[in-house]
Amino acid sequence: MDRPRTSVIGVAAIGFGLVLSFSVAGAAEWGSPLGGSYEGIEGKPRPIAPAPVELGPDERATIAVFERATRSVVFIANTAIQRDFWSMDTMEVPQGSGSGFVWSKQGHIVTNFHVIYGASSIKVTLADRSEHPAKLVGADPDRDLAVLQIQASENVLEPLAIGASHDLRVGQKVLAIGNPFGLDHTLTTGVVSALGRTIKSMSNRTIEGVIQTDAAINPGNSGGPLLDSAGRLIGVNTQIVSPSGVYAGIGFAVPVDTVNRIIPELIKHGKLIRPGMGVSLVQDSIAKRWGVKGLVIGKVSRGGSADRAGLRGVRETTAGRIELGDIVVAVDGKPVETVDDFMDAMEKYKVGDRVKVDVVRNNKRQSVEVTLQAVN
Repeated sequence: MDRPRTSVIGVAAIGFGLVLSFSVAGAAEWGSPLGGSYEGIEGKPRPIAPAPVELGPDERATIAVFERATRSVVFIANTAIQRDFWSMDTMEVPQGSGSGFVWSKQGHIVTNFHVIYGASSIKVTLADRSEHPAKLVGADPDRDLAVLQIQASENVLEPLAIGASHDLRVGQKVLAIGNPFGLDHTLTTGVVSALGRTIKSMSNRTIEGVIQTDAAINPGNSGGPLLDSAGRLIGVNTQIVSPSGVYAGIGFAVPVDTVNRIIPELIKHGKLIRPGMGVSLVQDSIAKRWGVKGLVIGKVSRGGSADRAGLRGVRETTAGRIELGDIVVAVDGKPVETVDDFMDAMEKYKVGDRVKVDVVRNNKRQSVEVTLQAVN
């Protein structure tokens, strides 16, 4: 016997009503607070997942380097004196900031020259948050390096360990520590991306042998240390390549071999005592205009090294015409075509060294030996 059709329809209607009722109730609760009386798991703190037994060896090593090195990294604030246009009163105005690191127990601090450029006053904040006025001891704008000094207890001065940069390898792990955007000590890690790069300093001189890294270097990191995995200084962070002014994957550091050679000179003399020949060179643009390939000696200092070696400079004839003297084309066999080339060549020597200089005189090439003298 057939079942009444109305009963089937009735059951279906009841089921549909239940589903509809549930959906409406669920929709009403979704996106709303569950209420203070709710006892479900969503209203309670989530359980903490068990931690690993111990951190990995690479993590532990990085943490150890950071904790040790931060005692040496400092924050540097640079202020300048400006005069109010209306009142003519003078005031100190924040001009910039950067990072640096402790070089010696005598309070010497190393940073970038551009970090303290134009400063009327400089303040250094150590890792223990103590603030100290700093004086500029010496600077080398051509290598973007400067040395400050503060008066602080030796107990709070922790010089960084010095490494080497001549044996670095691409792919080697590096760590950068600084104070980007004025924040407290910040660590970024990466690798040596390339070696032997060249960049331009504020003085428009080429800095050779620069380290390229992908460790994030942002504004405020300038002057801070670039470390190897053992926590040794291998470079001083100096520049980034970025269209926006913030980190974009390419940063540069002055190699520590250069830093370790220059900083003692700045501490002793306040400037870098450079070797040279005792000549002034004609600007590259003028030499190019004259159609000369090489370095035109403009003037020879009387009694200097070049004078004793018999080198000649430009002279003016009685008729008022300019007569070229010697044109330097090579130093110890290495060709030089610009003033920058010559300055880079001199960097490899010290005062008192004897070098062979090739010059062109009256369209004839000849060599002379010159004993390098101190020049600045």
